[in-house]
Amino acid sequence: MGAREYYDYRRAIYGDITHKAILVDAAGTLLAPTEPMAQVYRTIGEKYGVNYSEDEILMRYRRAYAQPWGRSRLRYVDDGRPFWQHIVSSSTGCSDLQYFEELYHYYTTAKAWQLCDPDAKYVFEALRKAGVKTAVVSNFDTRLRPLLQALNCDHWFDAVAVSAEVAAEKPNPTIFLKACEFLGVKPEEAVHIGDDRRNDLWGARDAGCDAWLWGSDVYSFKEVAERIGVKV
Repeated sequence: MGAREYYDYRRAIYGDITHKAILVDAAGTLLAPTEPMAQVYRTIGEKYGVNYSEDEILMRYRRAYAQPWGRSRLRYVDDGRPFWQHIVSSSTGCSDLQYFEELYHYYTTAKAWQLCDPDAKYVFEALRKAGVKTAVVSNFDTRLRPLLQALNCDHWFDAVAVSAEVAAEKPNPTIFLKACEFLGVKPEEAVHIGDDRRNDLWGARDAGCDAWLWGSDVYSFKEVAERIGVKV
């Protein structure tokens, strides 16, 4: 369904709905790694005997990540350690627990992540001042909340819906419905912003939310705010 057909469809069901809430994906939309994953895996892993090239690590990572996780219907259960141990060992050929823990801890720190949009702080402050409710909706383990605190952006949001906590991963509509429940809004009153067409766009729309693709429909949070009528 094209964009025009989609919005005609929404209008036929809901009428002209005012967006009362914004849901935001974490990795790839709100946050981005400060360094390429394969580079980090190799740099930290050198002292543990990892000798794969960054290209090899990336290829093996993508292959492992794309395969079904057989130990649970969810990849991220609680702190996600079993899943990430599998990914790290599959990507690097190294099963050293000390290596895994060093790598795992690195990704809980502000050093490992940066904001995708440098103006995000001012935009989310303006949104909240305008009465627009905000939530992070993310396939992530329980490290997300302390990570948002470390990056000093947790207070921008009224709620956080983490897959490891709500026992549902995008594109499952449940995680979007939970976020709307946390915010006290109807799904049709929320718009979700994310960078993954399947997980974010289709998943949110299946839940009844509007959805815009980061990097295609919108390119900044200021643009998001302006599209729902909030001046930054």
